[in-house]
Amino acid sequence: MPALRTDAVVLHVFDYLETSRILRLATREAGVQSVLARGARRPKSRYGTALDLFASGTAEIYMKVGRELHTLASFDVTRSRGELAADLERFTAASAIAELGMRFGTSEGHAELYDALVETFEAIGGSSASASIDAALAGAWRIVSELGFAPALDTCASCHAPIAGDATASFSHPAGGVLCRRCTSLAASSRVLPSDARGALRAWVAGARAPVADDLARRAHQRLLREFLSQHLADGRPLRAYEVWERNGWAGTVEAGT
Repeated sequence: MPALRTDAVVLHVFDYLETSRILRLATREAGVQSVLARGARRPKSRYGTALDLFASGTAEIYMKVGRELHTLASFDVTRSRGELAADLERFTAASAIAELGMRFGTSEGHAELYDALVETFEAIGGSSASASIDAALAGAWRIVSELGFAPALDTCASCHAPIAGDATASFSHPAGGVLCRRCTSLAASSRVLPSDARGALRAWVAGARAPVADDLARRAHQRLLREFLSQHLADGRPLRAYEVWERNGWAGTVEAGT
């Protein structure tokens, strides 16, 4: 059985039996895969510290057709990303991104999605704790775009009429983007999307960075993203890591204001 060698990043790790671990990996060639790392918990494991959460490297995987759990032969780490675990704000942001990869990624190779995940982890790790929310929001919308669910931002999601780029627009989750005035009046529900927030979304979907005005704007963006994910990608199960990230992001703000 030949082994697959592929770029990979660790999205989730949990202990299995007394000496092993099971990992969820995002890979460039094989999408998201579950692998068994035999003996990874032993003191002299051949993996060493390579199997830390969010670590990137080259994985060698023995894959069997029809199996959901494969065998990890080796993992040569190239980037450990300890900075994500050293700070709560960065850790919760990165965990929310990893959850998106695990929940919505497939077992098909998707190099662009893999790159979006890795580059988002890099952006979060390279941000100050307070800016990690912005980096995660940008990465999450890029991931949504790579999954094929980017919202309509410049034309009405319902009738496809053009909408001025600097205009405040209504955003409808069921419709999948912004609405013109006429379609807004017919929609069961929608949310006002200011022009600056719309501009940020446009940049994020394209894979670029964009400034966020303040904490209230960040909170609104997190809520908008959560609602969009629930409408278009979620299968009814809660996004628990996302919930922790969204809630945790405001713990420091509340404490600072007391």
